[in-house]
Amino acid sequence: MTWISVGSLAAWLWLLLGQGFFWRTDVRLPPRTPPAAWPSVAIVVPARDEAEVLPVSLPSLLAQDYPGRAEVFLVDDGSTDGTGDLARALAAEHGGLPLTVGSPGEPAPGWTGKLWAVRHGMALARARTDAAYLLLTDADIAHAPDSLRELVAAARSGGLDLVSQMARLRVETVWERLIVPAFVHLFAQLYPFRRVNRPGARTAAAAGGCVLLRREAAERAGIPDSVRHAVIDDVSVARAVKRSGGRIWLGLAERVHSVRPYRGLGPLWRMVSRSAYAQLLYNPLLLVATVAGLALVYLAPPAAVAAGAATGAPVALAAGAAAWALMAGMYVPMLRHYRQPLWLAPLFPAIALLYLLMTVDSAVQHYRGRGAAWKGRTYARPEPAPRPGE
Repeated sequence: MTWISVGSLAAWLWLLLGQGFFWRTDVRLPPRTPPAAWPSVAIVVPARDEAEVLPVSLPSLLAQDYPGRAEVFLVDDGSTDGTGDLARALAAEHGGLPLTVGSPGEPAPGWTGKLWAVRHGMALARARTDAAYLLLTDADIAHAPDSLRELVAAARSGGLDLVSQMARLRVETVWERLIVPAFVHLFAQLYPFRRVNRPGARTAAAAGGCVLLRREAAERAGIPDSVRHAVIDDVSVARAVKRSGGRIWLGLAERVHSVRPYRGLGPLWRMVSRSAYAQLLYNPLLLVATVAGLALVYLAPPAAVAAGAATGAPVALAAGAAAWALMAGMYVPMLRHYRQPLWLAPLFPAIALLYLLMTVDSAVQHYRGRGAAWKGRTYARPEPAPRPGE
């Protein structure tokens, strides 16, 4: 236990200083100035059974205060709850930006449903507009009136091909308060925003709820065809853009919100587990290594404190306590970002245990043939999609 606690402390010291300062929450939209001429934008919204959230999210898009031309293309992806009709009714009631509602039919073989819908939305946009930018945003995301204007200004000012903001997720229920800030914290640990935003770095990621993408960059990267199989589509899109020479940026949002409610542990569990094993490339060896790593980094510190106190092992006790303190201290900025009580920080080992179990469950569901299940669709392990030009 002494050696394990020392190893865990060493891991946390490295995470503190060597993982792109992922724990900081000050990565916000870069400096921006209004362009001389505002480019046209097509807003593409894939939507499947979103009637519950659409009355809040869609009016925020229709009400965008954008100086240039912008249109909204909502793609009703086989909904059974009247999503498409509701979208038309909301547009008639609220007015604002023009709205086109389309339906792509069932996905072609090798396509995930969301990317099939995005493909259809992009095709509608090409037929109707000469948009220089695409805003890919989920149906549960509500935008402040100046959101599109700020995204475009940041992209133009910084010469960026992709600008993505991690929407502020809902934290109202007990389980949302426990799971959601930790989700964003762990995402940032896996994809440190500062590394993502560094042009020469290999790390690439985006937050699928809010992605502004330059049309020429999308065409150069072959999006969405080049990532048509991806379950974790936002990260795959960012990788394709960066791999094709594009510049990308990712940060936290202040005025872009998810309005999707998670009323219990079950929906949150499914949100994480549906893609966790895909993140590990469906590799059982990576799964074993990940579980061992999570146990060493997150579970060993409190275990070392308990064992050290019980057996009188001062080194294990001290190293475990120091690692636990670092873990909690690095979580505090995210709790503040989400305006949550700081007493949740020492509970992070318990939250990490839940994520460990979600990851294992993701693998179990995959081998049972129910992996990557979402809204009535289950996706098998994909074959690699060809790169543009292959």
